[in-house]
Amino acid sequence: MHYPLNTPLGRMGVQTLEESPDRCVASIPVAGLLNPLTRMPTVAPLAMLVDHIGGLINHLRRNDDEWTVSSELALELTPDALDLVTATPDVPVVATALPFGPKGTASLGLCELTHGDRPVGTATVRSFHIHAPGHVIEWPTDSTDGSPPAALEDRMSVQIAETGGSSAVLRQLPDPVINNSIGIVHGGVSAAALELVGSAALGDGSGDPWRTASLRVNYLRQFRGGDESRYEARALRVGRSSGAADAQAIGDDGAVALVARLTAYR
Repeated sequence: MHYPLNTPLGRMGVQTLEESPDRCVASIPVAGLLNPLTRMPTVAPLAMLVDHIGGLINHLRRNDDEWTVSSELALELTPDALDLVTATPDVPVVATALPFGPKGTASLGLCELTHGDRPVGTATVRSFHIHAPGHVIEWPTDSTDGSPPAALEDRMSVQIAETGGSSAVLRQLPDPVINNSIGIVHGGVSAAALELVGSAALGDGSGDPWRTASLRVNYLRQFRGGDESRYEARALRVGRSSGAADAQAIGDDGAVALVARLTAYR
């Protein structure tokens, strides 16, 4: 399934290849996209892919009067993940999601990520089953011509606010195109932005590049783009071969909406 460019999935180039309660498969292009804070290649779009496909497999398990929202996302990448996706830019990363365990208040989806015939990562998404909200927005179904914006920051509608030292900040601009069906910033866009600021907080790209190994995200409350909405990260440790950073998404009201921990190696 191809999504229109005026939806978050279309903007990020996601394609759903299979969709059923037992197995969902989707892909996303990664090569050629740069972290706007470091101008280095990034695996951040994989968080978008995982949130979509892991959330979808959970969503297909809902009851008729239920909706789903992401509550946790965990992504683990192989040491060569970034090298593989940048070496063959025409090959997208494919994620396959399966339901894991029984449906409960929150269901768990298990994902495997591959690039060609090579594994590049594994991930889980936990989704809350909630009563269906009354303000679900139907995404446009009309196809739009053209391609997504070339720059990742334009696809995600983010803007550099601060970089350098051991911290990094991206503003989340208000843009309905990157919102989900309940009118808040798509969880995959937010998770990808947390990877961008987290990896940037470890360094500006000088010297040996950092390779993200894990990203763990907790969704605490709804997050909307706005004048003060932003993603912030600070380094917890920057060693010779390993680093860790904490990141958070903060809304216009000053409340923390998402938190994340990123680890990286070089």
